[in-house]
Amino acid sequence: MTRQKDIDLSSIYDARKKRGDLYRRIQLIKKNKSDLYLSIHINWYKKSYYSGAEVLYHPINEKNKILATEIMKQFKQNQKSTRDIKKTDLYMYQNTTIPGVLIECGYLSNENERYLLKTKEYQQKLARSITQGVINYLKMINKQKYIL
Repeated sequence: MTRQKDIDLSSIYDARKKRGDLYRRIQLIKKNKSDLYLSIHINWYKKSYYSGAEVLYHPINEKNKILATEIMKQFKQNQKSTRDIKKTDLYMYQNTTIPGVLIECGYLSNENERYLLKTKEYQQKLARSITQGVINYLKMINKQKYIL
């Protein structure tokens, strides 16, 4: 976890607060020697009919697409998401070489999805989908290590 409260990681000396926050997240991932990272968010869009969990990745590491694909498979199966994985060029993801993805669990701007996202049951279903996606990714990566 990069934070336990709704505060950013920027410093009072950062001229650009958002960039400072993202930079420190990258440094934290590197410092902890993480095997992978999951950046979990909730989406919003001005058109309220948008819905569905989705996963974004940057091709800086070839494993990112595999991780995104495995988590998205679970969202499609368990949350009936119709969305697909997408590439992103956001600062944090293009500057983090450790495998990882940006997970958008749904849209707050969609009234039905907002209701679901607030329920403990749906949150647990999302957590199980993400967990199973990571497990499948790790199984796949470990098999690749032993292929000659």
